[in-house]
Amino acid sequence: MNDESSFNQDLERLQHVTMSAWWGLCTLLWLTVGGFSLWVLRHEVAQLQAYFTWTQIRYGLAYNRLPSLGLGLCVGLTVGILISQSRHILFGWSEKENRRLRELLMRIYKQGPSHPLWRFVCRDGQGSLAEGDRDS
Repeated sequence: MNDESSFNQDLERLQHVTMSAWWGLCTLLWLTVGGFSLWVLRHEVAQLQAYFTWTQIRYGLAYNRLPSLGLGLCVGLTVGILISQSRHILFGWSEKENRRLRELLMRIYKQGPSHPLWRFVCRDGQGSLAEGDRDS
């Protein structure tokens, strides 16, 4: 049973690493694409500060398509991660996601210390269960 609790701890760490990776990607996206998009739209933002209208927002985004797509990508990913994390907090991980993470954890155990996630997931330095010992 100690192996099962260790496996569950590793699974929780993998879930945490997964969400942290998504937030890291989102931060990187905001710092690169979002920053560039806001820089290109700086004149429109200055005009909005002086006199705000919805029409001005519409035309500012319509005539600057690439920065608009960049901002849409950043906002969309952020909202998607927030909804996903809220769903995980409120309802837990779905069976499909849980199965996918368990399979990933078994691959990490099988590959061993050469796997990039090994040091983040396996705190004890070794895999908790052999693949044949797992009932799933």
